[in-house]
Amino acid sequence: LVIQVADALKARELIKMRVLETAPVDAREAAQILAEKTKSDVVQVIGTRFVLYKRNEKEPKIVLVKDKKKAK
Repeated sequence: LVIQVADALKARELIKMRVLETAPVDAREAAQILAEKTKSDVVQVIGTRFVLYKRNEKEPKIVLVKDKKKAK
């Protein structure tokens, strides 16, 4: 699972996952464990779903644009 998550983060940078209600851990705990093992960041946890982010240094997919108002 960790390898698949790492591969998905490398390809997409941002992924959403779901933890089954019958799982032995809740979504927050699963997100923290996977983030630690994949060296990614937990972006959001809502209910049984969570979002992880890890920037792909070689081929970034998500590019943040600086706010022009703040740059002045």
